[in-house]
Amino acid sequence: MSEKLKVGILGATGMVGQRFISLLENHPWFEVVTLAASPRSAGKTYEEAVGGRWKMTTPMPEAVKNIVVMNVNEVEKVAAGVDFVFSAVDMSKEEIRAIEEEYAKTETPVVSNNSAHRWTPDVPMVIPEINPEHFEVIEFQKKRLGTKRGFIAVKPNCSIQSYAPALAAWKEFEPYEVVATTYQAISGAGKTFKDWPEMVENIIPYIGGEEEKSEQEPLRILGKIENGVIVKAAEPKITCQCIRVPVLNGHTAAVFVKFRKKPTKEQLIEKLENFSGLPQEKELPSAPKQFIRYMQEENRPQVKADVDYENGMGVSIGRLREDTVYDYKFVGLSHNTVRGAAGGAVLCAEALKALGYITKK
Repeated sequence: MSEKLKVGILGATGMVGQRFISLLENHPWFEVVTLAASPRSAGKTYEEAVGGRWKMTTPMPEAVKNIVVMNVNEVEKVAAGVDFVFSAVDMSKEEIRAIEEEYAKTETPVVSNNSAHRWTPDVPMVIPEINPEHFEVIEFQKKRLGTKRGFIAVKPNCSIQSYAPALAAWKEFEPYEVVATTYQAISGAGKTFKDWPEMVENIIPYIGGEEEKSEQEPLRILGKIENGVIVKAAEPKITCQCIRVPVLNGHTAAVFVKFRKKPTKEQLIEKLENFSGLPQEKELPSAPKQFIRYMQEENRPQVKADVDYENGMGVSIGRLREDTVYDYKFVGLSHNTVRGAAGGAVLCAEALKALGYITKK
């Protein structure tokens, strides 16, 4: 056990915190030793603090039930017992930015699920199959923070995971214009049907802040490091609508793309199926063997049948066909709380360990 890196989870009682706990049960590299949450949960065992609010389909792991929850604001105390932390705190953006930097300054790496630092110029926002080279900006961030091993890395928004990987796979064909509509699950709002009954048989055509994230974040992922900061790509231009639908887990995207270099359908499918990156090369514990699969059936991907592909870490693409206005259109599906949230952050942490950024204190 002692060889494993000791992990703390900030915001451990919320839905993403719970997902971190369930994904890290029996993890070969990481051991959850510290759980931190708001002052009202502090001092209780994890089981008491969560009470009846455990939202995962699998039971709460025995190993965490009796861990006494710490106050997330007692930064030095929480950081003292861990090698790094995952952050899923529920605070305002300003508070999140401040507390994550505070943890980093205790020489504790922070791998965050939050959006607060996604546009901090020297914080890498990474999908490990697509842009692991962005982790190199960490050295510039450490200089700014005055740290030797402490830093912040983040994963992108859940909504983009169902189409940004396809755009990355097709980069050589130069996609330059994209129209996407995402159909997003209620767990993306930290909800189940039990606590959001008005979502049953309903669609809400608005998710605060989501459209801007969906249009801009893929450009940052496809960008480059220049002078110690990440500069976003100029293309493709993306316009997006984000709709909340009565689905528990799984974000679906309907996407239209224009390419400068006109590929065939066969070329596009081949690029999807053969697209892989650092997680597959290094055989990271959470990495899907095949990151993107193409589904030939006319009626796939479907949330019920396909959301758990590769344990929720893979992306399913289907219905790729030529379009009368754009060049091609397709449908994508990803698991929003696994690949799109906690699982994506766990994969980032595994990549950071494999690359030597996260080590034992």
